[in-house]
Amino acid sequence: MAYTTVNDPSAYFQTKIYTGDGTEDRNITNDGNTNLQPDWIWIKRRNGADRHVALDSCRGATKNLTPNNSNAEDTNNGMTAFQSNGFQVGGQDEGVSITNWNSFTYAAWQWAAGGAAPTQTYRVVVVSDGGNKYRWRNSANSATFAQSAVTLDLQEGGTYTIDGSDSTMDSHPIKLSTTSNGTHGGGSSYNTGVVYKLDGSTVTESAYVSGYATATTRQLVITVAASAPTLYYYCHYHSGMGGQINTNSLFGSTNFDGSILSVVSANTTAGFSIVSYTGTGSLATVGHGLGASPHMMIFKRTDSNPDWTVYHHKNTSEPATEFLILNGTDATTDNANNFNDTAPTSTVFTINDAGKVNASSGTYIVYCFTSIKGYSKFGGYTGNGSSNGTFVYTGFKPAWIMTKRTDSTGAWNIQDHKRSPFNVQDNFIQTDVDAEAAAGGTGIWDSYSNGFKLRQNLSSTNNNGSSYIYMAFAEQPLVATNNIVATAR
Repeated sequence: MAYTTVNDPSAYFQTKIYTGDGTEDRNITNDGNTNLQPDWIWIKRRNGADRHVALDSCRGATKNLTPNNSNAEDTNNGMTAFQSNGFQVGGQDEGVSITNWNSFTYAAWQWAAGGAAPTQTYRVVVVSDGGNKYRWRNSANSATFAQSAVTLDLQEGGTYTIDGSDSTMDSHPIKLSTTSNGTHGGGSSYNTGVVYKLDGSTVTESAYVSGYATATTRQLVITVAASAPTLYYYCHYHSGMGGQINTNSLFGSTNFDGSILSVVSANTTAGFSIVSYTGTGSLATVGHGLGASPHMMIFKRTDSNPDWTVYHHKNTSEPATEFLILNGTDATTDNANNFNDTAPTSTVFTINDAGKVNASSGTYIVYCFTSIKGYSKFGGYTGNGSSNGTFVYTGFKPAWIMTKRTDSTGAWNIQDHKRSPFNVQDNFIQTDVDAEAAAGGTGIWDSYSNGFKLRQNLSSTNNNGSSYIYMAFAEQPLVATNNIVATAR
């Protein structure tokens, strides 16, 4: 049993249950051992029928998606802010019941992605493209580069290292300005939060320019200030080489790994990233920022109403040709065009189909996950139709589980340890309906220190011989680095 790298799962995932009171700008504070600033929140009313709502820090707190239907993104004040240990909801007078209606009860499931202060290194080179131009890549070791003079998205609060150590940069010191083309456009250099480095040492701006050509390593590091203006990168000596930098209060930074640009907020420790991109309508790859192959990806087009599309690496023997629908009960659907029959890699996923995941000019959000030992697991199991059901090993005591039958119709069932803290657990929520939380009679499953065990012959969770996939997150790792072994309640 290998030790986990996540001793306290509540730093990366938490369930919060609360009762609405109708007041405006109400703070909902988390209960875990560690503060959790969520980047993705999924909220569902528990004591009556009402739609699910999904919100993320990359689109903004008021931008709602609905996991139980295919609707495009809408805007309301059901939620008004992400906070350092929870979130803020709107009042009853906002006209929405999805987050804070008086006396309604709610469950809010929260995940941390890249957070408020990401760090990122970009490698820059110079190419001849109708004149010398800067090109960018994600890291100092990457080999291929985006097109010339791209527009970047950088997050306020993030720290970004622009590495110009490549030999093609020798005569082209890169700098920043609030004016397009910098000093060549009548502007001046921008230095708020900027540090200049040559050969690992911090230097002045003038020393950076004068010593640039002979230095072995050269870096411009910027921590983007709150409410920073739109910036432009440019060459100190030569006009027309640069491009624009959008500085955003929304979370996420430009990722260059794919054939098309994406904006990514990634937490590699927790194995979770939020990815946004604009579709091309033709074969493309998209960077996801996980540093490991995604085991599950949940796609939604935000400007239109196709279904939510789910990739899961245990969905049949050929998951890259199959997909599931989050807002429906359908069995696995065969469509090789979605992912071009190509499994995701440690840097990119492949998209091809115009309707589901890659319509021309369509805007998309993707929630990407990879398993982290002792914290999360994305696996599969076979049902046995018995109250002494299949045991599913996860390597941790689950705090949250979602399952889906793949070989036939069946609901996505969600369980968490806050709504059902004791075995047998039977208070489940389904993703395809507005309905309130439902009781499962004799109980769906038991939660143990190292996994969960099915406890009822339900078609959607434990039909004899049927195939299922699941995603699960930990309440407590089985073995932590401090050698504490979790015990089942």
